[in-house]
Amino acid sequence: MLAEVSRRDPDADRTRAELAQQTRVGEALVRGLVRAQLALALRLSLVVLIGLGGLPWLFAVAPSVGRVTVFGVNLPWLLLGVASFPFLIAVGWAYVRLAERNEQDFTDLVQRPER
Repeated sequence: MLAEVSRRDPDADRTRAELAQQTRVGEALVRGLVRAQLALALRLSLVVLIGLGGLPWLFAVAPSVGRVTVFGVNLPWLLLGVASFPFLIAVGWAYVRLAERNEQDFTDLVQRPER
């Protein structure tokens, strides 16, 4: 069992060397990671754009919704001034978790034996 742990995998070492030496294979792997991170950022930006950008549109299209009061405060103020912060924190938290998952997938791919 200890012999298996201490034995190095030459295929994984070769992949790591390709990354370090910036060969075509290494560049393709890194480009894939960057593309995945960019796609994630764009998807979550779209969520924020629809979530927060849609509110002014909603209040313009349906002015009666903008006149609703909750606890004596107008709904637009509550949504844009108070509820937007937990929403942005949740999107930021989701981005960090998903970005870390992308990085872990990349690390697993690099360290996976090529067989």
